[in-house]
Amino acid sequence: MTPTSDGHVAATAEAMSDRLYFPLRSVLRGITRLYWRVDVRGAEHVPAQGPVILCPVHRSFMDFLVAAQVTRRKLYYMAKDDLWHNARFGRFLDSIGAFPVDRTGADRQAMARSQAVLERGDVLVLFPEGTRRAGPVIEELHEGAAFLAMRTGAPVVPIGIGGTAEAMPKGSKFVRPVKVHVVVGPPIAPPQRSQRGRVPRHQVHELTEQLRTELQALYDEADGRAAAR
Repeated sequence: MTPTSDGHVAATAEAMSDRLYFPLRSVLRGITRLYWRVDVRGAEHVPAQGPVILCPVHRSFMDFLVAAQVTRRKLYYMAKDDLWHNARFGRFLDSIGAFPVDRTGADRQAMARSQAVLERGDVLVLFPEGTRRAGPVIEELHEGAAFLAMRTGAPVVPIGIGGTAEAMPKGSKFVRPVKVHVVVGPPIAPPQRSQRGRVPRHQVHELTEQLRTELQALYDEADGRAAAR
């Protein structure tokens, strides 16, 4: 197959994906907003165009649905590969823009795919805590978001989510109609790369720590609003 035909096939597949994605997304957004009465503050901080990495806190399986409330742009999610073990659910994940990552080590393929999403100007959702956590403290984050931000120049947008831990705690199979609060912080611009194009490890660490600090403040605010309901 020639490069031209490869590009045509890819474009056709993307168009077909969009025809499925946006109607499904509208339905899920509506259900999420009504059932959990989602209150979003700071959505204006999400850029209307260009690459961006959305970094929500992660306290519940439903966080990926709630994160979709902050923008109408198409989202691409990095999710643990275990979720694709169920073929039917895997197809659902594919349809909403998710792709698998192997969390047991450095998944170069997932990182390359994430970088490709950003380089074409799209939105990547990445949970920097790596997995669902419990408790009020945002602990050490994975550095993937900061690394991708510095590689692509994409800003990082921290998102605090409060209430999902009560609506669907980790390990629960049932969902409660609890009001959920979302607080979106201003985008964090990554430092410019050196002329050699390298990504200094210390800058990745500093950006990750800045993200952790912002996430803690936003989570405290969102969780406080949820507790006051």
